[in-house]
Amino acid sequence: MESCTKCGNPNVIIKRKASGQALCKDCFIESIEKKVKQTIKKENFIEKGDKVLVALSGGKDSVVTLEILNSYVKRHIIELCAVTIDEGIAGYREEGVEIAKAHAERLGIPHKVVSFKDSFGIDLDEIMKRENHRGSCTYCGVFRRWIINRAAREFGATKIATGHNLDDETQAILMNYLEGNMENLAKIGPKTESNSEMFTVKIKPLREIPEKEIGLYALAKGLDIHLAGCPYAQESFRMEISNILKDLSKDHPTIMYSTLRGFDKIRPAIRRELEHDYEFDRCERCGEPSSNRLCRACTFLEELGK
Repeated sequence: MESCTKCGNPNVIIKRKASGQALCKDCFIESIEKKVKQTIKKENFIEKGDKVLVALSGGKDSVVTLEILNSYVKRHIIELCAVTIDEGIAGYREEGVEIAKAHAERLGIPHKVVSFKDSFGIDLDEIMKRENHRGSCTYCGVFRRWIINRAAREFGATKIATGHNLDDETQAILMNYLEGNMENLAKIGPKTESNSEMFTVKIKPLREIPEKEIGLYALAKGLDIHLAGCPYAQESFRMEISNILKDLSKDHPTIMYSTLRGFDKIRPAIRRELEHDYEFDRCERCGEPSSNRLCRACTFLEELGK
């Protein structure tokens, strides 16, 4: 029987194919926390006095993000707050919202729940019943960003932390490259900043942690998480890319790490070539920052007759 390569404990819970490392529960938890904190330090994600808003869905990624960032609260380095978005997906979102509320209460973190219905007068289920919709992920991404950015200003947050993991990042890199969406490719990275003060800086503390290890960390720590997957995700291009990457990873366990590291090396050149310094004004309808007459959220709402 294999023992933990760090402490010799015979109760191993993970064997990492990429490194050959075998770890017991305590050493695994320590390794995840150490890696996330290294990423936070390397990318200069947080500074003393920051107020960080966590986009808290109740799923494994956002709950683990909240849990690890809370260690900085305990050391009086940052403050935390959280927002949970109710997209209006019947039979799916309700459990996640309750789990998110419970975690915020457990840690004593200011928290609010904001719905698509209250914000836009329509929820995702209603949108998906329309014949000529753009696809669930298109609306969801734009509307969620609109809500999160507004919540950050209302909380007075200096940073927004999302639960994007290694799988998410490599999927986004591959998707945008294959679609030829170079402008979106230029925006992918550990930290998203804007020349508009109305946009809060976004950070991704988990971007170097594989999805399955985040799930195992939540399990090892006994964290309650929302396990159900979004019912609309199965139809998405992202899911197709996810399946391709998972298949490749079986025989090439380092493929996602190498994809991310390779992209990070060329990212500065891509940004210099493709990223524009947009002049942001205010959206005529909602007042949020926009480089056009209407922001994307309001453009979609206009299409939907809202």
